[in-house]
Amino acid sequence: MTEYRFEVDAAGLRLDKYVGERCPELSRTHAQKLIAAGFITVNGRAARSSLKLERGDRVDVVIPPEPPSRLTPEAIPLKIIYEDDDLLVVDKPAGLAVHPAPGHPTRTLANAVLGYLPGLAEEGDSLRPGIVHRLDKDTSGVMLVAKNRLAQANLSAQFKSRSVKKTYLVLVKGRLTPEKGVIEADIGRDPRHRQRMAVVARGREARTAYRVKKYLGNYSLLEITPETGRTHQIRVHLAAIGFPVVGDATYGVASPHLARQFLHASRLGFRLPSTGEWVEFEAALPEDLQKALRSIS
Repeated sequence: MTEYRFEVDAAGLRLDKYVGERCPELSRTHAQKLIAAGFITVNGRAARSSLKLERGDRVDVVIPPEPPSRLTPEAIPLKIIYEDDDLLVVDKPAGLAVHPAPGHPTRTLANAVLGYLPGLAEEGDSLRPGIVHRLDKDTSGVMLVAKNRLAQANLSAQFKSRSVKKTYLVLVKGRLTPEKGVIEADIGRDPRHRQRMAVVARGREARTAYRVKKYLGNYSLLEITPETGRTHQIRVHLAAIGFPVVGDATYGVASPHLARQFLHASRLGFRLPSTGEWVEFEAALPEDLQKALRSIS
């Protein structure tokens, strides 16, 4: 990872153009992608590529390492919930990253999908074959994988229009009240910790609806329906209101009951690309999360 900090000495230049000129290893297009992902900030805040800089502005640039250029098929077992000619619905286990990135270049869901469907190597993004959404590495549950370009475009459009219904089961420490509500707070890259997200001014709109399923002593088991899809949204929002996800060492604290965060994508609803029929698929709570519930009950 490479980091730069610049102090702007002349006003009027667009942010993406300025970064492209100051960082010769970045094209303007690459700079725009990093800005959109929150890796480039102005005065510690997320910004748009078109922002006109002022004299004295501080521009921080983080250039993450490049992922591998080719994806290798791997014989990693997939727990398939549903399959047709257009898509797979899989139950992703915790500990499995969705696609290659710095720190886990292999042994990902994308490698497993390519091992199961070698023909996907010729379809779309060679590093993310069929991937239309993602779950954090240590989040388990229902995921969609497209098997062809038309299905991928259709499913991606459903996610973009927010018509896909995503439901999570989440355990937090404390008794969350009221028992039903919506958390609304913009999310962006944490200016103090670049690998984390945070509730920030001028971040991207984020809304998370929740409902308490049950109280377990001094814990609350929640059913969460995110209305937007920001990185780490559920974890960031719950931490921001003082109820971090149990076991989430990044945004809360580690738990003696669990080796990872209690976050499970329990149900996913969408329309089949082939027929337009609305369908919903569920993934049962995995054993480690069931064990955690038993230990606190």
